[in-house]
Amino acid sequence: MAEEQKEPWLNRMALATVILAVGATLSTFKGGSYSTASVINQALASDQWAFYQAKSTKQHLYNLQVDQMTLQAIQAPKSSAVSDAYAKKIAEYKESSARYESEKKAIEVKAREHEALRDEAKQHGRPFGIAVIFLQVAILLNSIAGLLKVKRVWWLSIPVGLTGLVFFANGFFLIF
Repeated sequence: MAEEQKEPWLNRMALATVILAVGATLSTFKGGSYSTASVINQALASDQWAFYQAKSTKQHLYNLQVDQMTLQAIQAPKSSAVSDAYAKKIAEYKESSARYESEKKAIEVKAREHEALRDEAKQHGRPFGIAVIFLQVAILLNSIAGLLKVKRVWWLSIPVGLTGLVFFANGFFLIF
């Protein structure tokens, strides 16, 4: 039996398919890890904003107490002991309110940091997702070209695969 001679371009196509498959696999993993990082940082930011809201509610309650105590102090007898007691409580409540204000600022900084990390992960993840699409289409075209032994289909897959590889690189470096 005569052995069918393999056309040389099929070897290059097979190598290109392997390269595209590796790129697609790595894009899938990197895109997934960035997606996970995005979700985790969104959850952490939401937790911080909920904590911020709780501190804000407590601060508001202390502010209401200051207002209420101030009005009660106006109506209270003018004795020194009563005035001093009201003044002391008002000062304590104002101090607590100020403490909550500073705690809220620290919480806000943490929340915004998590939001920035989430946004960065989204920026990196998007190109990897697009890369997977182009790389898989190029792999499909290579498979069709190999099965049908049609070199024109392989030539069609090359720009599609290169586009996928560009998006793959962009996922790491955010070139554009």
